[in-house]
Amino acid sequence: MSAPRRPVLPKTAFVTGATGCVGLNLIEELLAQGWRVTAMHRAGSDLSQLQRHSVRGVRGDVTDASSLEKIIPRNVDCVFHVAGNTSLWSRSHAEQLSVNVEGTRNVVNASVEAGARRFVLTSSIVAYGSHGGTISEDTPTRGTAARINYIRSKALAEREVRHALHKGLPAVIINPSNILGAYDTKNWGRMFRLVKERRLPVVPSGGGSFCHVREVARAHIAAAERGRIGANYLLGGAETSYLGLVKEISRMLGVKRYPKVLPKSMLHSYAFLEEMLAPVFGREPDVTRDAVELLSQNIYCDTRRAVRELGYKPQPMETMLKDSMNWMLEQGLLTRASLN
Repeated sequence: MSAPRRPVLPKTAFVTGATGCVGLNLIEELLAQGWRVTAMHRAGSDLSQLQRHSVRGVRGDVTDASSLEKIIPRNVDCVFHVAGNTSLWSRSHAEQLSVNVEGTRNVVNASVEAGARRFVLTSSIVAYGSHGGTISEDTPTRGTAARINYIRSKALAEREVRHALHKGLPAVIINPSNILGAYDTKNWGRMFRLVKERRLPVVPSGGGSFCHVREVARAHIAAAERGRIGANYLLGGAETSYLGLVKEISRMLGVKRYPKVLPKSMLHSYAFLEEMLAPVFGREPDVTRDAVELLSQNIYCDTRRAVRELGYKPQPMETMLKDSMNWMLEQGLLTRASLN
């Protein structure tokens, strides 16, 4: 008589940045694929979206090493370090370095101590620095020498992960390009409101690759399951200028907008005024000097490694924008009446 089969236990995941755009999409995909998820959030975070999912929520902060030691499960199948500060405002520089660099170091060290079987870092295409064209994973990294704080912080975060590889942490790095999709309220999702409210009269001259957040989430899981240890994976797909992006958003919103492309020098002056005036009105600036610097570049990427090794599926621009807009409509961030 054969011995009874042991039940197959679900894989376990620990996710930082669980209330953000990538984190929430990743959690949805993990649950859909049968993983058991521990989701970390900071005190005071908006948990309304996270609480809709069957996860174990834990409070922690990547800048507090002691909090991480207590909440990462022993021998967890994968730590997905998604948390990060994406601000391009100079007032956030100190906090950004603390979160992106020191925070990554803390998560890495806690993962090593917990015996994590795999570690996936959510980095960015910008970690490679300025190259002025299409980059691949073989492109030399210049990010640590970048003037823009966000770029430098992401490159330094990758360095922390590479140090941990020598300690035996089986890590993989994901480098998404510009992300579009559900749960985005702070980054490219803002473009819909800015266009609708006539708050985007000018745009920078650059362009870039774009990726669907759903496919980004799936690539994270594939990286955990079969990504090469120590490898980077660039995620891109549809490519457009930022002027082209605004025109497409205008078309989808059914509004007529005619933004102008301005030289970087002129946009810098405009951004300087925004940075000075925004705090007076109790808001963040719509555009900053760092954003002008970054978005005046053309940053495109080759996705063939991710397609080949992770099964990554780039999506058409129309699909990504439509999914972003539909989610915002569902959440009441846009209204049907405003689209007529």
